[in-house]
Amino acid sequence: MIDEYHLDRFVAAQADTYDDALDILRRGAMCTPFMDFIFPRLAPEGETAGPYAISSLDEASAYLTFPMLGNRYRECVETLFKLVRTSAREVFGDTDAGKLHASLTLFAEATNEVLLRSVLITWFDNMVDEDTIVRIRAA
Repeated sequence: MIDEYHLDRFVAAQADTYDDALDILRRGAMCTPFMDFIFPRLAPEGETAGPYAISSLDEASAYLTFPMLGNRYRECVETLFKLVRTSAREVFGDTDAGKLHASLTLFAEATNEVLLRSVLITWFDNMVDEDTIVRIRAA
């Protein structure tokens, strides 16, 4: 399998941290250092693209079709449903809730999966992250 988008960078980042990140998430919190490679997103406008920034809808789609990464992303998203009595801000804090919103918007646009759309409905009142949508449309 050709790794056109160098997705192995996510596999390497998650190798020693994924289980911890999922455990923390299941307890209703999230650790900021894990956000970029557990819930990746487009690089924020005007910022340097970090090592875990997603470059396009095609890369987001490739991420979700990469078996390990796609399954892990969905597992984390499914975990959010178990935290429905809380809010994104309670679990993630203000900054990371914004990152989560951007990530969910990107991947929902890339695949239109019901799971991802459902989390946007539940956690973000069915609102997409407008900045992410604008950057997707500009590409």
